[in-house]
Amino acid sequence: MPNLAINPTLKDYQAFVIALEDERGFADEGPIDKCLLLGEEVGELFKSVRKAEGLVIDRGSKIGGIGEELADILVYLCSVANRYGVDLETAFRDKEAVNKLRVWTR
Repeated sequence: MPNLAINPTLKDYQAFVIALEDERGFADEGPIDKCLLLGEEVGELFKSVRKAEGLVIDRGSKIGGIGEELADILVYLCSVANRYGVDLETAFRDKEAVNKLRVWTR
């Protein structure tokens, strides 16, 4: 079982996901598979938020907690990034540099 570093960076998370997928037999799944699974997890997060907000939900649905669903999303986000060779920390910093130049209004 791979171990995640204490106080991990995004690079550590991405490396951890590579090791997890290898260990669990998911390393050969393609980017489309991972994108579809990521979308499913986002849907599960939405259900969890609906439940937390007291909105109507299907009582028969198994709904995880918000933290659990966000963790699943992080795993799949790292997985997609890994398949495209994207360093998430660099991508985040680059995008924020662009966002700083935008004018935000309401």
